[in-house]
Amino acid sequence: MNNPVELIERFRDRTEALKKEIAKKIVGQDDIIHTILLSIFSQGHSLLVGVPGLAKTLMIKTLADALDLSFSRIQFTPDLMPSDILGSEILDQNRQFKFIKGPVFANIILADEINRTPPKTQSALLEAMQERRVTVAGRTFDLDKPFFVLATQNPIEQEGTYPLPEAQLDRFMFSLYVDYPGFDEEVEIVNRTTGEVNEEVKPVLGAGEILQYQDLVRRMPVAPNVVEYAVGLARKTRPGQDEAPDMVRQYVRYGAGPRASQYLILGAKANALFRGKASPDAEDVRQVAEAVLRHRVLRNYKAEAEGITGRDIIRAIL
Repeated sequence: MNNPVELIERFRDRTEALKKEIAKKIVGQDDIIHTILLSIFSQGHSLLVGVPGLAKTLMIKTLADALDLSFSRIQFTPDLMPSDILGSEILDQNRQFKFIKGPVFANIILADEINRTPPKTQSALLEAMQERRVTVAGRTFDLDKPFFVLATQNPIEQEGTYPLPEAQLDRFMFSLYVDYPGFDEEVEIVNRTTGEVNEEVKPVLGAGEILQYQDLVRRMPVAPNVVEYAVGLARKTRPGQDEAPDMVRQYVRYGAGPRASQYLILGAKANALFRGKASPDAEDVRQVAEAVLRHRVLRNYKAEAEGITGRDIIRAIL
């Protein structure tokens, strides 16, 4: 199916079926699930932030069950080493070095509680996330496609957490804040999880189809004014730029780099695809802006002292 119109129609049907499978296990969180799917079809990675017990891990595991892809879960702990992620060389019985692949060699990586391990181990994922390959003992190994990392993170105020380095944060396309469920949703969660019914999630999409949709996103045309709008948003987050509003100059230490502009356009393209459109507009950019910019706008001490959040700054820019 190389006809773009047919692909767009099929994409909407398949993703609706995918969301229905995920809804068998996950109550609510529609916006979070939608944004995670945007990152998958944009070839990006997502970081889910929230206190324990909000089903972040279950959400990712359910998504993995609904996709016919290989899946690895890495539980990040203070004693985790880079070799526990990437793999290592061992001396076999023939006295030859043999590389044993680590859990990073899968299509979907769940990096659970990624900020509970020191930065040295966190950085082991950097090359994999950016280059889709890893280097071990001087040898480079390509990772299977599609490849994406879905990480969970506890709020950094909690005990036993290490803040993610800015370079690592920048590798994530989206940073998503998972909040508490509403009252009716929590009632439904309790009813589902305390009874006997346990619906099984079935695979909906495979690797070939996902790669086809990722290619479709890349091929989507974008009007020059939409690109300029996305770049303008990213530039307004930088306190040293002429375009920066007073709130940014007053409360921001560092703003978003060019990767934010790229992700704004890729996210807008995927969002347009979900809406059945052949090209994104400025509204598509706005819908993904907060998730793209939230972790790229670094507040200064004054902002923290006055309780100004990254969301406040981004909404002021928008």
